[in-house]
Amino acid sequence: MKHAILVLMASAALACSCASTQESRNYMWFDCEANYKTLSCPDSIRFYLEKVKSIGFGNVIVDMKSIMGEVLYDSGIAPYMSPFDGIERERSYDMMRYFLDYGHEMGLNVLASLNVFCGGHNYMDRGIIYTDHSDWQSICYEKGEMVPISRIKTNYNGMLNPSDPEVQDYQLAILKEFVSKYPDLDGIIFDRVRYDGMTSDFSPLSRAQFEQRLGHAVENWPEDVLSWYDENGELRSEWARGKYFRQWCEWRAGVIHDFIERTHRELKAINPNLQIGDYTGAWYPTYYQVGVNWASSSYDPSEDFDWATPGYKDTGYADLLDIYMTGLYYSYITKDDIDNALGIKGQSSEAGLKLDLTYCYCIEGGAELAKKVTCGAVPVTGSIYVEQYIGKMDKFAPAVEQALKSTGGVMVFDIVHLGKHHLWDDLEKAMKTTK
Repeated sequence: MKHAILVLMASAALACSCASTQESRNYMWFDCEANYKTLSCPDSIRFYLEKVKSIGFGNVIVDMKSIMGEVLYDSGIAPYMSPFDGIERERSYDMMRYFLDYGHEMGLNVLASLNVFCGGHNYMDRGIIYTDHSDWQSICYEKGEMVPISRIKTNYNGMLNPSDPEVQDYQLAILKEFVSKYPDLDGIIFDRVRYDGMTSDFSPLSRAQFEQRLGHAVENWPEDVLSWYDENGELRSEWARGKYFRQWCEWRAGVIHDFIERTHRELKAINPNLQIGDYTGAWYPTYYQVGVNWASSSYDPSEDFDWATPGYKDTGYADLLDIYMTGLYYSYITKDDIDNALGIKGQSSEAGLKLDLTYCYCIEGGAELAKKVTCGAVPVTGSIYVEQYIGKMDKFAPAVEQALKSTGGVMVFDIVHLGKHHLWDDLEKAMKTTK
């Protein structure tokens, strides 16, 4: 019996090691909302794991906490996500356990994603900001008015205030609970560890924290940070920078850095072998708008960008990551595409993305910039959003190929779109072409 157990353990180790070779940098994402119905059946989980393994993916990422703040496991902290999309799940349905058991059996690494600073779906009026934690939601300075984010129905993300200590403690408690519940988990990928945008958060708490950082009061709040009114008192069509704008950007990026540093430390204390990763958009020149500096602390953005203070570099957190996925969510694939499309705007799909036609706003150039600012602190994996190519699905496979060529790996978001748009064969071909 002892010999049989050792053989089984060796076989499992050998299977898992397969994902550390060529497939190790390829990730398939399973979104919790879009796949809710499909993943409510263990047979479907096994089917899709076998499929992604067969075409060259060594890793799967399972979304376990939605933007509503609801989770897909039996939590003692966060609300359970059921019913959803007309489907009722029993609390005892352990989806993550199926992924871990089936995935490890096949030699896949199984990681989980948990949306962090999210608390509501504003199109559904659902989530923790609509129930017990309305006081945690972001207060946005929009068009000259302070507006709770739950009232901004043009934005589906009901984001929280990342600088609120109660919010941070709550989110970290969920992450620690999850990692403790699944000790065989291979990794955690952070998503939405950010502010909603440049207009958030302007709550009284954020003001007090920022003034403490400055060491004095902001006399003309919030116009000295972000201005909606011109010198004549007329409302602008777009916000403008106030005199403390750059300090504000540094402070917000510091909030995110410190949370990631603390979370890294506390999760590694629970499971030292846990891989800790992060997904962000690739558009670094404007990503300061969501309060995130995903660069290495060795990179000094103040040498390249006028929104960065000399101290902004200290908020970089790439050095704290084992995995970094950069969202190359661009219509243009190569730098030649940019050259050929001067004067034409591409498709935008994410917060903080400003599509000036420069090389960093294509897959090839975006990958180059990501590698530049992370300074080799963590491998960069190019991420492709399938529905970026609606109306031009013939560009999907070349996009995957370019991400693989430029970064040595790819994350595909999301598995649901592959079947919806009949792209499995295209993806398999692209994966084989770039081996």
